[in-house]
Amino acid sequence: MIGSVIIWITFAATLASTYFYYISTAKKKLLLVARGSFFISLIGVFAASALLMVYILQHRFEYNYIANYSSRDLPIQLLITTFWAGQEGSFLLWAFFAAVIGFVLQRTVLHERIESEAMAAYSLVLSFLLLLIAIKSPFQLIWDVAANNVPTGFIPQEGKGLNPLLQNFWMIIHPPILFLGFASLAVPFVLAIAALWQKKYEKWLHNALPWVLFSAMSLGVGLILGGYWAYGVLGWGGWWGWDPVENSSLIPWMVAIMLIHTMLIQMFTGKLARTNFILAVLAYLLVIYSTFLTRSGILANASVHSFVDPGTFAYSLLIVWLGVIAFCGFGMTILRWKELKIATPHSAWFNRESMLTIATIVMGVCAAVILFGTSKPLFYSSMVESSFYDRTNLPLAVLMTLLLGLSLRTKWNKEELPLFMKKLIIPGILSFVVLGIFIIMGLHDILAALLILTSLFAFFVSVSHGYQIAKEQPRFIGGALAHVGLAILFLGIIASGRYGQKQSIALPLNQPKSAFGYQMNFTGAKPAQDGKTKYAINVEYNGKFSLLEPIMFESNYNNSLMRIPDYVSSWAGDFYLEPLSIEQGETNQQNLIVLVKNEPQIYGAITLTFQRFDMGAHGKGGMMGGENSITIGAVLQIKTEKDVQEIVPTTTYTTQGNLEMKTAYLKNGHLGFQLVAMNVASGTKKSQVQINVVDVKGMMHTGIQKPETLIAEISVKPFMSLVWIASVMIISGLTIAMMRRMNQNNI
Repeated sequence: MIGSVIIWITFAATLASTYFYYISTAKKKLLLVARGSFFISLIGVFAASALLMVYILQHRFEYNYIANYSSRDLPIQLLITTFWAGQEGSFLLWAFFAAVIGFVLQRTVLHERIESEAMAAYSLVLSFLLLLIAIKSPFQLIWDVAANNVPTGFIPQEGKGLNPLLQNFWMIIHPPILFLGFASLAVPFVLAIAALWQKKYEKWLHNALPWVLFSAMSLGVGLILGGYWAYGVLGWGGWWGWDPVENSSLIPWMVAIMLIHTMLIQMFTGKLARTNFILAVLAYLLVIYSTFLTRSGILANASVHSFVDPGTFAYSLLIVWLGVIAFCGFGMTILRWKELKIATPHSAWFNRESMLTIATIVMGVCAAVILFGTSKPLFYSSMVESSFYDRTNLPLAVLMTLLLGLSLRTKWNKEELPLFMKKLIIPGILSFVVLGIFIIMGLHDILAALLILTSLFAFFVSVSHGYQIAKEQPRFIGGALAHVGLAILFLGIIASGRYGQKQSIALPLNQPKSAFGYQMNFTGAKPAQDGKTKYAINVEYNGKFSLLEPIMFESNYNNSLMRIPDYVSSWAGDFYLEPLSIEQGETNQQNLIVLVKNEPQIYGAITLTFQRFDMGAHGKGGMMGGENSITIGAVLQIKTEKDVQEIVPTTTYTTQGNLEMKTAYLKNGHLGFQLVAMNVASGTKKSQVQINVVDVKGMMHTGIQKPETLIAEISVKPFMSLVWIASVMIISGLTIAMMRRMNQNNI
């Protein structure tokens, strides 16, 4: 229990630090006491973190957290990652980074004469986090958590282990980097509070900007690594799925980017002082809100990797934490509202300030739309579809990239319109020429064409702008590099997302199949070194041969089928293959097809669409009748040459493990459909069903031995490489800008 004692002592020391720092604003002699209390809290966080890591390495399974996420068979590098695999450990990791950042912050504000105010606010922030850890402690004993099921003193011989999908290199660095970004966004918040407290409304910008850049860089790296992880390992079918947990990290990042630009506007013009305080508060408030969404259990049925209910007290504490941050931040801003109206010289409406302001507003609308969609499960039982985000954000992205290009061609003071238009001629002509090439190649979507046009315009302007900066002031290249990356990112998103192709395919053993110009030959299964099963597929495209080895295996962790995709990458695009199932050879009279929800598939002379699952009368009959069975139906829309029909094949599952399929026939009676298997997806993934088509005259061979068949979903993602190149450029630009600002501030 020493770990829990350390956390409670640390929490008490942090509360004391908050109190004494607050008192020291009037009584400077108490500063030493405040510093001492804060130092004790830092030592406590470090000690608790070290103790948990030691217990993990020692396989101390009497602790409930370690028993649930660790096991003896994990290699050392993955054993270490179990520290942050669950709620309790990830909160402690957050506290660890907050302590490190607090130590650095204390040293930087020491000479700025804002130590008392800034550290009082920071200690309060840290105290909430420590109280949450004290309530959701990783040091709870297993017999205390499961008092009715586990006798006191019982120690399991083995732990449950780490989720197989988390047993990956990216688990080592992706979560820590995200939590580093979360923790660092507290600094602009507390510096804003200190500035409002002391009524010093300008100098705080120079202290806070490097921290905002650091937060944007950390969150950006975390998001990119998470996307790359999802793309190559988790089997999401892509790098971004608008999952609520993805969005909850994206929104604070977007607000941080907005804050960077509004800070620059205030530094150059003196304007937007109120906006900067609001955004500094909002950025950290959204960090806490995202924690509330993903850790409260609200998104348990809406997100593929959210956490379960943390308990009533922890749930309530998160709400209180949100309220305190909002009350302190927005309350003090409102209190100083009139004083924040700083007199500035009148300027023309057409300049870089106005362009950046409008672009910031547009990005704010994008963030608000994503926030609305992510928060919908709070008010309704369902979540929004991915198409909602694509549909609403596409026009905003067009406007944002246009403003990005225009802002870099304007001056901070008044811009002369004729000279401004002259600057746009070359990038405008180049953009239309490249767009014309895309149209000749088959681009016909108007909105997509507009986004490509504005992104090309922003790209050519940003490259030109960056070239001039590189010649004159290379240290200032960071912003231009990030802007070039953003323009390329939008081009990559449109190319890989909107113009990608996808279909389900059956690959019989040693029987080549073609799709999207790729020749595929499934050559069989073989065991991997870790005991999982690889499925070898030779892929040929334009005379180039590649070997894909996707993986499927039955996991004892959650008794489910795990899938790891594989892909071949090139500059022009990626060929992506995700395994769905393996069908063993058998003699029957069935044809198997895989249907993805709401994605029509042509089968001979008919078109099939899986619309939804149906447990209405089918499921209720069995359960209400007292039978030990449950019946599930799949609603299929069948388009024939004559009409459109809706049928519902059903499968009944019993507690004995038996199943009974009921064939649903078309009106003519010649075609029947059976529901063989299903994959009920969560989050943004689409559900799938496997359907057997029976009695199909002229469309199948009967009574023939079918070979082993790999069922897979294949997709082509054009110019996927642009996404990764753009991501590296954005992060590099933010890093360069951050380093320059840190050198200016001697941090």
